[in-house]
Amino acid sequence: QVQLVESGGGLVQPGGSLRLSCAASGSIFSIHLMGWYRQAPGKERELVATITSSGTTNYADSVKDRFTISGDNAKNTVSLQMNTLKPEDTAIYYCNAKLVLRGTLTYDQWGQGTQVTVSS
Repeated sequence: QVQLVESGGGLVQPGGSLRLSCAASGSIFSIHLMGWYRQAPGKERELVATITSSGTTNYADSVKDRFTISGDNAKNTVSLQMNTLKPEDTAIYYCNAKLVLRGTLTYDQWGQGTQVTVSS
């Protein structure tokens, strides 16, 4: 019932910027957290950044000073501003939402992924 739709991926030169956006739609009762993960070829999927409904953010050390995550609770959207991009940032980026089902029980909903390529 809940779907995540991502946009904003593409090709950018090293040092450039991109902004990713994700919108949640459907029968949404409560979202505990939304965030971004990424997966490069031959590597495990890793956390990039998350934000809770109260505004608490968390970043991977590799992106902490370059990326900024923001969210809009009213619109159920989350964005990731990526600056000073490096070739190592090349990956498929996935939007994630932790939906509250009951009590502390949550369900992870994932977007389809959007490709980010950093290359000259």
